[in-house]
Amino acid sequence: MARTRIRTRIRGQRHPLASVGLHLALALAAVLAVFPPLWLLVTSFKPKNDAFTTSLVTHFTLDNYSHVLTGTSFLTWFGNSVVVVGLTTVLGVFTAATTGYAVSRFRFPGMRPLMWLLLLTQMFPVAVLIVPLYNLLAALGLLNQPLGLVLTYLTIAVPFCAWMMKGFFDTIPVEIDEAGRVDGLNPFGTFWRLVLPLARPGLAVTGFYTFVTAWAEVAYASAFMTGEENLTLAGGLQTFVNQYGSDWGSMTAAAVIIAVPAALVFAFAQRHLVSGLTAGTTKG
Repeated sequence: MARTRIRTRIRGQRHPLASVGLHLALALAAVLAVFPPLWLLVTSFKPKNDAFTTSLVTHFTLDNYSHVLTGTSFLTWFGNSVVVVGLTTVLGVFTAATTGYAVSRFRFPGMRPLMWLLLLTQMFPVAVLIVPLYNLLAALGLLNQPLGLVLTYLTIAVPFCAWMMKGFFDTIPVEIDEAGRVDGLNPFGTFWRLVLPLARPGLAVTGFYTFVTAWAEVAYASAFMTGEENLTLAGGLQTFVNQYGSDWGSMTAAAVIIAVPAALVFAFAQRHLVSGLTAGTTKG
């Protein structure tokens, strides 16, 4: 009997009860993860009076979606978000990639303090930074301006992404840079033409993280942007549920529409996400 147990452990086989428990735990975790967005989707197709009922859709309707798209400023908020998120993603990816490459390939005074400073900025809660950032943007005249919101989002995305890109560039052989210099390329030319194409998985992760940071952020969008014509999607959602009333049907419909671009971006970048995250953490 003892020999049988030892052989079972060596082969890595689980006890049947352990396998059942593991699968039950995974099934429970899957249900807990899927239930909220699924119920959000179901509620968006219910009449407003049935929003809090526990039954499934008994009276299917698209009135919530019609009201959101034609009876509110949702399309304006969507356009504002596209501008802000687009600028944040492009600038964030470029800044993080160049910073990560410089720290990976070059040695210069203050390099280590710079990397620790980037890491230190991630330790402050958003609530602590709202007031100083608000005062700074007010002094620069960037309140209610897309550029001001872009700059605040870059302070969130760039430090983490720069660390990740640095680890990814560490996995790319230095001989590629040396070959570029032999061919007469300057450092930026080597980075742009030789190294960057090899960093596509890392760039995909960086772009996805930056996109999600700007697309789903609420605190800065609510504090720095006022007036319906200036709101982004995150700020616009709050107008459906406030101290004066609650329109849960419209809010759930808007939330479903907002989730579609994020799902499309994830579907586009998913093949690079695993390899990019793994490569970015192999070296530090």
